Amino acid sequence: MMIHQVETRCKQIAFTFDDGPDPVYTPQVAALFREYGGSATFFVVGRALEQYPEVAKALHAEGHELGNHTYSHPSLSRVGEAERREELERTDALIEAIAGAKPASFRAPYLDANEEVEALVRARGYVSAGGTNLNSRDWDPPGVEFIVDTIRPVLRPGSVILLHDGGGDRSQTVEAVRRLLPEVVALGLEPVTFGELVRGAAELRE
Repeated sequence: MMIHQVETRCKQIAFTFDDGPDPVYTPQVAALFREYGGSATFFVVGRALEQYPEVAKALHAEGHELGNHTYSHPSLSRVGEAERREELERTDALIEAIAGAKPASFRAPYLDANEEVEALVRARGYVSAGGTNLNSRDWDPPGVEFIVDTIRPVLRPGSVILLHDGGGDRSQTVEAVRRLLPEVVALGLEPVTFGELVRGAAELRE
């Protein structure tokens, strides 16, 4: 099951970033979290991780979560079972080499997941991330104001904010995050990793 939002009484929100690591934009995003506090989840593409492992190592050292976003970013429902497994296994191994453990969080490229993909995700023990702000289109990119205006209404406890730090020019995303994080702080929300958000909500239900 893909998680877009969690029910929680904790004032926590998860900022997540896809398609990195990128040597230009990922460090800029990380710098904003150092400035305003909190942590985020970076759903990394294995191919980019092989190119820029030092960027990912810095993220891990700063307490951010590395999630699996496949090795080459295919639409998983359109490839065979063996290729799907290889996409996930290769990236798991790359993340484990950096973080010391296989990732617990996963996001399907294009949020494309049929029954077979979901079965594989469950079998591998991932928690699957969606997003509360699927209309933000920062991958397009649609302009900083559009990104901010579509995310601002969902700055609330339990939201999973989906953005991109890799795969192209992400300067608009960086600027949007620069504007949004002070608002998050003013609302009394704590940016946490996707994994932390999900675990915290589960613990409250127990």
